[in-house]
Amino acid sequence: MQRCIVAALAILSCTLCGSGHGLSHALAQDWPTKTVRVIVPFGAGSTPDVVARLIANRLQQQTGATLLVEDKPGASGNTGTDAVAKAEPDGTTIGISIGGPLAINTLLFAHLPYDPNKDLSLITMLVTQPSALAVNASLGVNNVAALLDLIKKSPGKYNYGSIGTGSLSQLAMEAIAIKSGTKLVHVPYPSSPQAVEALIRNDVQMVCLPAISITPQLKGGKIKLLAISTAKRSPLLPGIPTLDESGIDVEADAWMGLIAPAGIPAAMVERINHLVAAAITSPAIREKLSAQLMEPIPDTPAEFRARIAADITRWKPVIAAANIKIN
Repeated sequence: MQRCIVAALAILSCTLCGSGHGLSHALAQDWPTKTVRVIVPFGAGSTPDVVARLIANRLQQQTGATLLVEDKPGASGNTGTDAVAKAEPDGTTIGISIGGPLAINTLLFAHLPYDPNKDLSLITMLVTQPSALAVNASLGVNNVAALLDLIKKSPGKYNYGSIGTGSLSQLAMEAIAIKSGTKLVHVPYPSSPQAVEALIRNDVQMVCLPAISITPQLKGGKIKLLAISTAKRSPLLPGIPTLDESGIDVEADAWMGLIAPAGIPAAMVERINHLVAAAITSPAIREKLSAQLMEPIPDTPAEFRARIAADITRWKPVIAAANIKIN
């Protein structure tokens, strides 16, 4: 009799566990069931903020749920990314982050408040945006080869602008200098518009910035776009060669990805991945992204993690060679 009771309790326990797992899976498949915060680690009006609002609006239309975009700038994107890492892994908080907080900052900061490998779930890559190598027209160069010849003749003579120490815009220019065996002088600015203004004034002679910050200024004739730093030509800038095509092996595209706290259910990750991929590849959002020279690049969490690892491998020797440090 005692054995029968024990057996019955074991069966009941397994049944309850199984039904609990099924319930959890069902809830994940119904995401979002509550209001969702979408945390952006940069300020209002930034490119990640724009992308977050496009996605949030689309998902609200698709699901009827409320998604609130919350900007948390600071510490080169670390503050907002940490806010995602510290949130409850229940699907009520997701976030957008970029190569800085997820990859490059692990090489620049002695201590991060989160571990990208342990504290975050990767959901999908979102978009990529080409960086553009542009020069002041007074340099008299029309292609990358001519620029490299010029800067090699006078190491340390020419300045380049960036959007801050450790930014992709600095790393790309340092990589160009290293690959071409010369030296350039770094002048950081708070934003892309300010760096472009410095280029127009000839305070700096070259930049490698998001292409969307360069293209509207080309009609003025004071700056020239020489190349983009993506692995292949962008369909949005079909006439512009890549740096690799131009004889210098440097790749530096600005990408964004969707993240969540570690521990979020796998079924929920799959659900969010599916919804967001459909949103960013929809004709309406694709058109809006194209206007910003961005392309949707949804993928799997594994592919997202591989991209982060590749960026760390790419930029580690550049950071070491240029002796770039933040703290």
